[in-house]
Amino acid sequence: MKILIIGISGGTNIGGSFLKAANNLGISAVFQNRENAYQAPRWLKLYNWHIRGKYPSKLKKIEQEVLRIIGQLCPQYLLTTGITPISQTTLQKIGSMGVQRINFITDDPWNPAHYAPWFLKALPHYDIVFSPRHAVISDLLNLGCRQVEYLPFAYDLDLFYPEKFDQVNDNVSMPDIVFAGGADRDRIPYISALIKAGFKVDLYGGYWERYPETRTHTRGQADVPTLRKALSSAKIGLCLVRRANRDGHCMRTFEVPAVGTCMLTEDTQEHRDIFGQEGEAVIYFKTLTEMVEKAHWLLNHDAERQRLAQNAYRLITQGGHTYGDRLKTMLSFVNQ
Repeated sequence: MKILIIGISGGTNIGGSFLKAANNLGISAVFQNRENAYQAPRWLKLYNWHIRGKYPSKLKKIEQEVLRIIGQLCPQYLLTTGITPISQTTLQKIGSMGVQRINFITDDPWNPAHYAPWFLKALPHYDIVFSPRHAVISDLLNLGCRQVEYLPFAYDLDLFYPEKFDQVNDNVSMPDIVFAGGADRDRIPYISALIKAGFKVDLYGGYWERYPETRTHTRGQADVPTLRKALSSAKIGLCLVRRANRDGHCMRTFEVPAVGTCMLTEDTQEHRDIFGQEGEAVIYFKTLTEMVEKAHWLLNHDAERQRLAQNAYRLITQGGHTYGDRLKTMLSFVNQ
């Protein structure tokens, strides 16, 4: 079995995780970095991004390389992750070569931050599209996608696992709450409420320094080892979904429990489908007041916090939630 994967590797990008998963499953895999399609002089990148709807400056060159690889490798599958620079014309050519075309669409393509008309025209030419958010499935079907399936995010077991700490030296600097993610405007009230309530909050991700209420709590961008250690050191891992993406869960949904941290998370149906009723593995909240009250409760109940963390850890690490599991699920749908 052979597969060509197109995506982004490095950090927490799932393209690299699928590549490792394929190799671990004994699948012959070749990886193509989709970022190469956007390399161009700055003026051209800006023009194509803002005027031509995030159009890849080197789309034709990348497509030629993809067709060359497929001609040599003769893969059974093409797996693309996210908004991948392949046009509808090239997808039709790939289909005519007998290759099953799969897309795992990591973001909401109607989110203004990701909206790319050329990509929406290409999506219906995949044999199957997998989405980690229920909210976009009907839109994808209305767009003309022939088959759309819900498939949650997962975690990379090589990247997310519990860190060991010297309790004597590390407890002093242990934060109450860690949040890792971008400073979306609708997230500011949540973080601000926690800070005003007196919690020691550490923030990782972009743009937190722009807001006076969060500036002193930002710890900057984190590579994977830093992120893993930060989450492992926290008493509580806060999980906020991205509203602009119509998320019901996110990558941290799996990564926080995978490192063994107790998770306080937004109450969504997708989270309940994953973790069950409140108190089984995580604590849910719907409002700012509820979030603050439940954070206080968790910090005041060490045994319960540890029980929840252990239950969530077992559920995620033993429940078939790695990217290897997700890859097997995708291929099983295609082979039905």
